[in-house]
Amino acid sequence: MNLDLTSIVARVDVPDEAARGQALVRQEHLTKPSGALGRLEDLAVWLAAVQGTCPPTVPSQPRLVVFAGDHGVAARTSAYPSAVTAQMVLNLLAGGAAANVLAQQAGVGVRVLDIAVDIDWAAAGHDVPADLTRHKVRRGSAPLDRTDALTRDEAERAFAAGVAVADEEVDAGADLLIAGDMGIGNTTAAAALIGLLAHRGAVDVVGRGTGIDDDTWMAKCAAVRDGMFRARDLGGDPIGQLAAVGGADIAAISGFLLGTAARRVPVILDGVVIGAAALVTNALSYRARSWWLAGHRSVEPAHGIVLDRLRLEPIVDYRMRLGEGTGALVALSVVNGAAATLAHMATFDDAGVAGPVAPRP
Repeated sequence: MNLDLTSIVARVDVPDEAARGQALVRQEHLTKPSGALGRLEDLAVWLAAVQGTCPPTVPSQPRLVVFAGDHGVAARTSAYPSAVTAQMVLNLLAGGAAANVLAQQAGVGVRVLDIAVDIDWAAAGHDVPADLTRHKVRRGSAPLDRTDALTRDEAERAFAAGVAVADEEVDAGADLLIAGDMGIGNTTAAAALIGLLAHRGAVDVVGRGTGIDDDTWMAKCAAVRDGMFRARDLGGDPIGQLAAVGGADIAAISGFLLGTAARRVPVILDGVVIGAAALVTNALSYRARSWWLAGHRSVEPAHGIVLDRLRLEPIVDYRMRLGEGTGALVALSVVNGAAATLAHMATFDDAGVAGPVAPRP
C-alpha cells in the first residue's frame, strides 16, 4: 500500500505556547510558594499547552487502547508460550486483567485490538467482538532473528491502522489516550528496535521480559543481535526497521502515536514496548514527543534508554514491567491531580492571602 507519511507528519504541530505561558503565570498567583508543588506544576503547565487553554481541565474521556500481537521469535526468548497472548486478549475483553482494574479505578475506557495475534478466533471457537479484528494485519510476526518480521506492505498497513485508530478514538471524543501492549515476545522486538534506533548493543537493551532465566536471556540477546545485524543498513527508514525487527503490533502503536499527535491529543506512554514504538515515531516527527508524557520507568533496561533519547522524565517509578498500559494508568491520577490544582486552587487575590514579599532593595 501507499502510506502517505508526509502528509501525516506535516499535521504534527507543537502545543500552544500562549496557553503554556498563561499557565506559568497562573502558577505564580496560586496560594502556595513558587514551585512548592514541584513536578505537579510542570505537568499542569504541559497539560494547559496540549489542551490549548488555561487553566486546563481534568481529562473527561481518557481511553486505553491495547494493541495485541504475537512474535515468531517468542519460542526461544520468552518464559511463556505464545498461546498466552490470545488467552490474555480474552482476559482483557472479559475485564479481568490488571489494565482493566486500573482503568476502572481511573475512569478510563478500554479498547482491545488484535493486530497480529496468532489465532483464528472463530475456528478456535471464540465469539469475539467484530471490532477486535477490524484492523488485523496477519497472524503473528515472523522470527525477527531469521527473517523480516513483516513485509514492507504489512508494516505500512499496520502503521496506517494505528493512525486510523487514533482518528477513531479522537472522533469519538477521547481527550487523552494511553497505548497498551499485549504479546508474548514483544519485548524482544522492542529491544531490537531500540538497539537499532539508539545505536546500542544487544546486551544493553535486553532485559528479563516475562521473567526469563539466564539461558533464555542469552538466547534473547542472540536473537536481538541477529535481528539488528540484518537491519543494520536500514538507518533513516523507520518503516523498514519496523518491518525488519518490529512486528505488526508495534508498527500499529507507532502509527497511533503519530496519529494522536497529528490530532493534537496528548498521550501518556507506558513501558518498553510503547517506548520502542515512540522512538520510531520520533524518528518520523521530532514534534510528536511534545504531546507525550512518560507514565513510568520500566525495569527493562531498554526503557531507560528510550526515556533518555526522548528526554522524558517518568511520572512514577514502581518497578513495573507488565505492559498493557498499566504504568501509564497509574500515572494518570497524578496528571489529573496536577490539572485540578492549576484549575481550582485559589489565587492570592481570590483568597485574600498575602503574596510573597518583594525583596528589599
